[in-house]
Amino acid sequence: MKMTKETSEPTACCENVSQKLKILAIHGYRQNAETFKAKTGSFRKMVHKWGQFTYITAPHKVIQVDDPQDLGKNEGPEIGQSKDDEQYGWFFNRDDMTFRGIRKGGPAVGFEESVKLVEDIFEKEGPFDGVLGFSQGACFVGLLCDMQQRGLTKFNFSFAIMSSGFKSGSLPHLKYYGDRIVLPSLHIFGESDKIIPTEMSEALSHCFEDPSVVKHPGGHYLPAVAAQKHDYQKFFKLMLLQKQYKDQQSEKL
Repeated sequence: MKMTKETSEPTACCENVSQKLKILAIHGYRQNAETFKAKTGSFRKMVHKWGQFTYITAPHKVIQVDDPQDLGKNEGPEIGQSKDDEQYGWFFNRDDMTFRGIRKGGPAVGFEESVKLVEDIFEKEGPFDGVLGFSQGACFVGLLCDMQQRGLTKFNFSFAIMSSGFKSGSLPHLKYYGDRIVLPSLHIFGESDKIIPTEMSEALSHCFEDPSVVKHPGGHYLPAVAAQKHDYQKFFKLMLLQKQYKDQQSEKL
């Protein structure tokens, strides 16, 4: 199991690591921890005062198949997919061990193992204040949010960030998304996304109570330019204030 963390450098008092949000980062299909960390460098710089990230790699190696419609197969440069021998996924929605976000029906092969991995990471490296997911990772995060609300997880987090996310169409997952998820959430998606259409990401955001939404004109990636900076920092500041308030209340008890 691969895992990467941000290195801690000397910081000013107000940027002390102990005062930052601890966030678990979950990559997209055909990526791994290192690839996702590299692709989100600009994003982390925008929010480094308020958050630190731990990147993990999914437990399932992606089998190379000749399927031109496979998610990410022909979109490597934009998605930031890994080299062929370093591609991983959180679950597969066809028996041939492939995955497409727009696919409806089918199984969720390997999903339970991925949930177990996250449980182990929370136990060993946690607790984490929030989770960040991209593409299939964002789909996975959405499922974890629903499971947590139902009391089906061994861990808890206080917020979720989903970039290019979508609702899983796998048959075993249709039992989720029934009730609004009462959890602070930030949803980021592109209006020109050719892999996960905008309406799919919007549908996931509608599963949450009072979601924060950041749209951008681009495609299938997590943007980090001036246009998004204010929204990102606003969300992180609010989550940190809520964390500090909870910590203060716990100390009083």
